[in-house]
Parts: sequence; structure tokens; C-alpha cells
Amino acid sequence: MKSQSAKTTTTPAQARPKLAWFNAAREALDVLILVGAIYTLVNLATVRFRVQGASMQPGFQDRQFLIVSRLSYLLGQPERGDIIVFHNPSTLAEDYIKRIIALPGDTVEIRDSLVYVNGAPIDEPYLNEVCDCSDQRRELGPNEYWVMGDNRNHSRDSREFGPILREHIVGEVLIRYWPPAAWGIIR
Repeated sequence: MKSQSAKTTTTPAQARPKLAWFNAAREALDVLILVGAIYTLVNLATVRFRVQGASMQPGFQDRQFLIVSRLSYLLGQPERGDIIVFHNPSTLAEDYIKRIIALPGDTVEIRDSLVYVNGAPIDEPYLNEVCDCSDQRRELGPNEYWVMGDNRNHSRDSREFGPILREHIVGEVLIRYWPPAAWGIIR
């Protein structure tokens, strides 16, 4: 009688649990890497900003949260009427939100509580109240922007610290996301 040695063979069904576990772990790692890459790209392209104060009322209220696009001005130039976040030229660690009123090369003038750009009064339906402003006139140089808050009587802006430089602009305000009742795309 021949003795048969015990021979164990691995069937494909037995090998699958190890392979399935390895594939699941690899897919989980791929998802984590993808989420990390998306998170990094979003943070490079945008900034979150919290409104502080009343300078942009009625459009923006204190303690609202905004998403600001850093990419907007890499692909194009700031335009009159854009709402931007920028570094305060007096204290670069402080960021402000304001509206662009005049562009490089423009002449901005404030007289009789109205703002004129290149001699023409600008239409400002977004203003909170009539400005109690002193008269001013300024010709903007290259790379200079004149910014003002929509709530002029409660705003620190170019009337106080002068024009801002292009390199001080952080980006364009795109979305208001907090509180949820105020959610919306900024136009």
C-alpha cells in the first residue's frame, strides 16, 4: 500500500480574502490621497474670510463668512464694482473687505457726498446711506486701486489710507456661506 502524503493546495477561493483586504486597503489609501489633494487645491485657490464690522452693510453683515477666490485675479484683472478682500496697507496683517471704486489711471473725486470717477458720477444703488464725506480728489497711478465700504459713514477705506496696491489684493469675494440663511453667490 502506498502512503499518500498529505498535500495541501490553496484554492483560488482561499486566496481571495487576503487579496480583497489588500485591495480595500489600497482603495482607502487612494481615496485619502485624493481627498488630501482636493483639500490642498481648494485651500490654495480660495481663502475663507469673516466679516468684521459694519463697513459693508447692508450687503454684508458682521460675523458672516465668505469664500474668497485667489484665482480670479491670476486669470483676469480687478474691475470697478468688484468686492475684494485685501491686506490693509497700514497693517498688512489685517484684512479688509471693500468695493473697488476706481482702477489704475482713473481720477477719483468725492464732492457733495457723491463719488465721481473720471469726471462722471457713479451709480451706487448698494449704499447704506448718503455719505458724510469730506471732498477729495486723487489721480491713481499704475497698480493703484481706490476702495470704499458700502456703509461709507462707518468705513475705514481709501479715503483714510489712500489707494491700495495690486499686490495687497487677496482675492475676489465669491460666496457667502454663513449663516445658512444668508448663503449665496456674490455678483
